[in-house]
Amino acid sequence: MTRDFGVVWEHADRLVEGLLNTIILTLVGASLALLIGSLVAILLMSSSRPVRLISQGIVDLMRCIPFLMLAYLAYYGLPSLGLNLDNWTAGLFAIVVYNTAYMAEIMRSIWIGLGRESIEAATAFGFRGPRLYTRIIFPQIFLAASPMIGNQLIQIIKDTAFLTIIAVPELTHAASSIQSQYFVPFAAFIAAVLIYWALCMLVEAGVFVVERLAEVRR
Repeated sequence: MTRDFGVVWEHADRLVEGLLNTIILTLVGASLALLIGSLVAILLMSSSRPVRLISQGIVDLMRCIPFLMLAYLAYYGLPSLGLNLDNWTAGLFAIVVYNTAYMAEIMRSIWIGLGRESIEAATAFGFRGPRLYTRIIFPQIFLAASPMIGNQLIQIIKDTAFLTIIAVPELTHAASSIQSQYFVPFAAFIAAVLIYWALCMLVEAGVFVVERLAEVRR
């Protein structure tokens, strides 16, 4: 067993490369999902009933599709529509589309609970359109939703492991390549598990810091 971990250590560069790809996919995917999800949340809170219903229907549909199925569709299905994506781009596309729906729903649920006083006061002081959203509404939402956004970020980290099915060189793919070449499955996958755990602990630490900042602001 010691030898197995030694083999993994000798090829740690593969795990490091996979880790970097996992981090990039997570950060870029989460950032885009949060940005697009913010725009979708505006539609979900629209005063127009048809806009709300259509937006909610699309969000619910995306939340009902398994992530693995969406990754398959992005890589194998889109080319039939003339959109050819490499495996890395297809994986990022799947992460963004899938998590946009969850981010939008998270923000909608927090938005509903916001007090009307601050929004009405901001409107009275001339805040309208984009300024109202960027200066008043979304800062409150992001602070209140930080634990849920953190949980979703952890989910994205774990979902990147599914992208090994389309040969995206993320962490699970790197561990799999080591074990398949040197037949050390336990050591290779335990090493990957520990790295995933460390990443998730970093996210939890970040959420803790944001929560403390939110308490100070209150």
